[in-house]
Amino acid sequence: MTETLLGNPLRDARDRRLPRIAGPCSLIMFGVTGDLAKKKLIPAVYDLANRGLLPPGFALVGFARQDFGTESFAKVIKQAAKDGARTPWSETVWKQLAAGIRFVPGEFDDDQAWERLADTMAELDEQQGTGGNHAFYLSIPPGLFPVVVSQIKKHGLAESSKGWRRVVIEKPFGHDLASAEELNRIVADVFASESVFRIDHYLGKETVQNILAFRFANGMFEPIWNNHYVDHVQITMAEDIGIGSRAGYYDGIGAARDVIQNHLLQLMALIAMEEPVSFNASSLRLEKQKILANARPPARMDLHTAQAQYVAGWAGGEKVRGYLEEDGVPDGSRAETYAAIRVDVSTRRWAGVPFYLRTGKRLGRRVTEVAVIFKRAPHQPFSKNDIEELGQNALVMRIQPDEGVTLRFGAKVPGTTMEIRDVNMDFAYGGAFVESSPEAYERLILDVLLGDPPLFPQHEEVELAWKILDPVIAHWKTCDTIDSYPSGTWGPASADEMMARDGRTWRRP
Repeated sequence: MTETLLGNPLRDARDRRLPRIAGPCSLIMFGVTGDLAKKKLIPAVYDLANRGLLPPGFALVGFARQDFGTESFAKVIKQAAKDGARTPWSETVWKQLAAGIRFVPGEFDDDQAWERLADTMAELDEQQGTGGNHAFYLSIPPGLFPVVVSQIKKHGLAESSKGWRRVVIEKPFGHDLASAEELNRIVADVFASESVFRIDHYLGKETVQNILAFRFANGMFEPIWNNHYVDHVQITMAEDIGIGSRAGYYDGIGAARDVIQNHLLQLMALIAMEEPVSFNASSLRLEKQKILANARPPARMDLHTAQAQYVAGWAGGEKVRGYLEEDGVPDGSRAETYAAIRVDVSTRRWAGVPFYLRTGKRLGRRVTEVAVIFKRAPHQPFSKNDIEELGQNALVMRIQPDEGVTLRFGAKVPGTTMEIRDVNMDFAYGGAFVESSPEAYERLILDVLLGDPPLFPQHEEVELAWKILDPVIAHWKTCDTIDSYPSGTWGPASADEMMARDGRTWRRP
């Protein structure tokens, strides 16, 4: 009998699923009663289990100040999973998950609660066979990170004679360079660098990962991916909603810290990075760090940055309030709900190509995209009238919600005259693939449990991003006023003027 027939077909090297199944472990969730946990994390855990990517020996431990009791907690978790699950509901899958659900009540400074958590972890090792493998997920306000990490150290929960211990930290990672460095120091004192997973959920999106596939798996784009052909790049994350119930968080953060420092600078790094030697964590991080290290904020902050707050207007067909009228926003708040900056990357490939990053609340519609705008053809043999409706070629990678890629180019309009107009060639994820894209948190939670770090920024990337943004924030603090824009529009006049100074305009998504 041949070796092939004797082998286990489930261990076939070509199998794309089995290597991605996590081993026995537990996920210990702090802030488990918060919106992020209920709307994203718990449904993601259920969907992973439903897809067969979590082992029978998996446990979910909730730590919160409310004293639910494990039985009541399981009911809350079940409802959250049902409400947010992407995959069909299965009672069989739920029963398997429920066997590993535990709840530990207590405050973060309550030593007895931490002792109960340690006992629960030991119990799970015995009953669920988690083997000392535990990941701590900090779904809590940034100000509580140091408290929780220090308590983990104090009670010896980061150390084990068997298995692994990991920590997951949600953004924002600090509020400036100094606070990020201090937080990095605190975390590094407890966990090894390979055990720290800084979550940027945008990096878990299929469409963001497709940027790497699009660039490096195809031969047709890389020759023109440079300053000889690219005029500029626009990276946009727009939301049509206001701040909602996040006033307490948002007032101290603002749009730039909330989105540009992490999501948009990471997208810029993926667009601008050189081809890595291999698709492993260290190679990817090295190339991204090179870009962030060579990225510069504008020399003239007054000319190439813009900040603003939304005021009352019409959005989604209804009248909405302005930022300062939202519940919980203090009078005279200077937090920006719109931010735009120009970033220049000082490398041979990108010298002279500006990257324009913008984000905002209450804009025209919800969209995240990266638009690579190409230079015009150096010579046009057509008359001015022939090409008056021809714009610049563009390659647009749509991150959400209409995931896909659009290529805009000029084509002749049918008829007896030579008239050239922009047309779009479109690829849509929904139409090209039968399988729906998993939620970003599914991929990221699974990567944490597997110990697979390519999609997680290291502390060097975080600190380099703050070095880019800190001078911009410092400049804005010196400004006497902040611009405004009506809800439902695409931002303030100052942002349009910022582009006009460079002879460019914002793309309408």
